[in-house]
Amino acid sequence: MDHFISLAHGDGGELSHRLIKDVFIEAFGDGNSALFDSASVDIPIGKIAVTTDSFVIKPIFFPGGSIGKLAVAGTVNDLAVSGAKPVYLTCGFVIEEGFSISELKKIVSDMANEALKTGVTIVAGDTKVVERGSADGVYINTTGIGIYEPNKGCSLEFEEGDAIIVSGTIGDHGIAVLAARGELGISSPVNSDCASLNTMLAEVLNSTSDVRIMRDPTRGGLATTLVEIAEDFHLTMKINELDLPVKEEVHGVCDLLGFDPLYLANEGKAILIVGDKEKEMVLDILREFPEGRDAVVIGSILGKEKGQLLLETPLGSKRLLTRLSGTMFPRIC
Repeated sequence: MDHFISLAHGDGGELSHRLIKDVFIEAFGDGNSALFDSASVDIPIGKIAVTTDSFVIKPIFFPGGSIGKLAVAGTVNDLAVSGAKPVYLTCGFVIEEGFSISELKKIVSDMANEALKTGVTIVAGDTKVVERGSADGVYINTTGIGIYEPNKGCSLEFEEGDAIIVSGTIGDHGIAVLAARGELGISSPVNSDCASLNTMLAEVLNSTSDVRIMRDPTRGGLATTLVEIAEDFHLTMKINELDLPVKEEVHGVCDLLGFDPLYLANEGKAILIVGDKEKEMVLDILREFPEGRDAVVIGSILGKEKGQLLLETPLGSKRLLTRLSGTMFPRIC
């Protein structure tokens, strides 16, 4: 028989202790700090990367993942695209009264499995229980810590002709989550691309020093992320519509509902801008990994003055792309 979270699980007493012991320590291990208020960890001398994120996705289970897998992969990817090696994570849970403990165990198990896959250690955490109707099930907040290894990373030294690469098909996560909600009466065979990319991206950085920048195009999608890069570094960039990797199923839903795959969320893709001479080598490396098998060059840097992103259409015309205005749909991550 399933059991459910009660407010008493958040009062610091016996039920709270059992929840931590039976759910979280059971999955994550007691390490050196799980029973204390802070973690003691070893950090090599040098520069570290720190990121934090909150996950409120709806639904919490979706084709290809769950809020637990997403919490780890999303945090790991934020560190990896900065050129850091992810090493430690913390996690905070806000759990609604009445939430199923069996579902909570599944979420925590997904987190533990993804952490094991990526090589990161979950070293500290917290739980809070709120009244029924206050949290829509469960929310997760994470902090990730990574280390920068000497002579590895992104140069941020852009040149005209640099290649823009995306590591795979775009829009998969957005369509998978939208279909899982069932609000629009659509179904789709597309799974979320939710995945950790740190091993793949580390291999790229180990093989070349010509990576200018890496980013993960999550909320706002590919177009918004590229516009931000163009504006931040005063680059004129062009991408080719015919080269964009979009699954037919994603195209179909977008045509039906009026969405643009350029602005759909992704949770397992990376954008890399690399020197033109290194692009084929980088593509070969990416395609060695399941997460990068559909990697492709989608455009290039045209100049270093205006800060704009252009889309070349199949007819040869160009149009200016902007950031996503507003939210295409909320609670996507």
